[in-house]
Amino acid sequence: QVQLVESGGGLVQAGGSLRLSCTASGRTFSSYAMGWFRQAPGKEREFVAACSRSGTMAYYVDSVKGRFTISRENAKNTVYLQMNSLKPEDTAVYYCAAHNTPLIRPTKYDYWGQGTQVTVSS
Repeated sequence: QVQLVESGGGLVQAGGSLRLSCTASGRTFSSYAMGWFRQAPGKEREFVAACSRSGTMAYYVDSVKGRFTISRENAKNTVYLQMNSLKPEDTAVYYCAAHNTPLIRPTKYDYWGQGTQVTVSS
């Protein structure tokens, strides 16, 4: 069982930056591919970014490419989402997710955090 806890959300003006963190319990964090998702009010949850077990490979949704960066520190059981040049349309609850797989972007994730709110004002 893996428990995920996100932090780092908040209110920021358009053009600003935030860094989200997601810390996992357990001793096998390096076995898990990690992903970030978001859900805006009235919309379905959408994929944002994913990284491999080692963190050397990543995948992004087109709308965040060049602005967001996913990274991880396996020694700290933590995955990050650095968000730059934020836009009002980035406003959402952001969730991290984990799945025990060598795939960079699995079709499903077994474990989810509780989410952290990101609000970008115009």
